[in-house]
Amino acid sequence: VFAEPGNESARSLLADTYDQLGYRAESGPWRDFYLSGAKELRQGIGEFPIDQGSAGTEVVSAMPTGLFFDALAVRMNGPKAEGKHTLINFVFEDIGETHVVEIENSVLHHRLAEPREDADATMKIDRASWDEIVTGRATFQQKLLSGAIDIDGSRLALIGFFASLDAFDPAFDIVTP
Repeated sequence: VFAEPGNESARSLLADTYDQLGYRAESGPWRDFYLSGAKELRQGIGEFPIDQGSAGTEVVSAMPTGLFFDALAVRMNGPKAEGKHTLINFVFEDIGETHVVEIENSVLHHRLAEPREDADATMKIDRASWDEIVTGRATFQQKLLSGAIDIDGSRLALIGFFASLDAFDPAFDIVTP
């Protein structure tokens, strides 16, 4: 399939193999991997089945803020953050939490703590506005212009932080090149 992606007989044979492996798998995740791979070989990737707008909003708003920042570390693009040392306080006054985010050695570290005095920037925002930015229902610039965000310190540090994050396509190939 990798040598000749257009070879339909090879794709069909591999799909049949994945079907059998999926039917015999005792592990639920492995069953899903095999059967998803077989479907991809027969039908292609297609559209992502979940409406990211409403589903994403519900997931993010239900997620504890600290857990969200922990998950955000996965989106850090190491090469974009190379050589940067950035410290940002995210203050959510409506829920009484301050999250300190530090980017060092191309890695995002997060902790629930008091605001750091030596931070490059401190961003004050309510949780609902943050959720709208994160889910793409609003942009950082829109919230900044509306007054929902108050920034002390370097705006460039905040822009650099957001620029260092990657956005992932949830509909990715599993078995095809």
